Amino acid sequence: MLIAPEVAPEVAPEVVEALDAGRPVLALESTILTHGLPRPRNLDVARDAEGQVRAAGAVPATIGVLDGVARVGLARDELERLASDSEVVKLSTRDLPVAAATGASGGTTVAATAHLAHRAGIRVFCTGGLGGVHRGASETFDESADLPALARLPIVVVSAGVKSVLDVPATLERLETLGIPVLGYRTTAFPGFYVADSGHRITHAVHEPEQVAAVRAAADELGLDAAVLVANPVPEHEQLPPDVHDDVLARATAALVERGIGGQDATPFLLEFIRDATGGASLEVNVAVYRNNVALGVAIASAIAGR
Repeated sequence: MLIAPEVAPEVAPEVVEALDAGRPVLALESTILTHGLPRPRNLDVARDAEGQVRAAGAVPATIGVLDGVARVGLARDELERLASDSEVVKLSTRDLPVAAATGASGGTTVAATAHLAHRAGIRVFCTGGLGGVHRGASETFDESADLPALARLPIVVVSAGVKSVLDVPATLERLETLGIPVLGYRTTAFPGFYVADSGHRITHAVHEPEQVAAVRAAADELGLDAAVLVANPVPEHEQLPPDVHDDVLARATAALVERGIGGQDATPFLLEFIRDATGGASLEVNVAVYRNNVALGVAIASAIAGR
């Protein structure tokens, strides 16, 4: 007889205590550790991010899955295990029940992290870049599960827009269709992850964390369940030079077509191509993006907790 596994997420005591006391908590994803950054840099970045959150007076809740158990708030040894194990997989929302039943371990994507953060009662989640509509999606229907997930999760998500390897205007159209408010942080230029300005405009800008908290509160009062997406551009002095970015992206896209790579392999190929072509400069931008988003995320979490 098949026995159903225990699938309830385990929330770290520190996170539970902070939430019960009304103190700020910031959720952090784990695919940046397992699949986004090279080892051992990934663990250093993860520790630095958690330290950054604590220094700002909040509690970090890095989310991942270990041996089938979703964990909201990883202990030090659990963080090290996820960051060092080359066998861990990438887990989206559809993969969570399978991981629970099979005992798999993995890093959680934006969709899965946002889902688990919301279940734990965390209101703010920070990532690097959001998934979106892939180039050529009119034929392949290739769209990240991040978008429909955020359409049903009433949290705040901080990201540097979407990765520029995606179809940015199509992604913005989908965000609008799904009813996900997009707030530019001190800008109406939608960021392009590696660059501060993707070349596309958004309607709404906010200038302080308290404004984001007010928008989230208003959305709650109106009964709107979609996430509020805060598009936070990387500082211009830390971005990839736009001319370099455009040249490398064009070459990466051409190589993708030439080699016939598609589906889930497309984005990792493009990001690796860009990293190699820029001599690792894009990796440093990736880290700068994440730190910048963590700083804003913890400020928003504090503003929400203080309302």
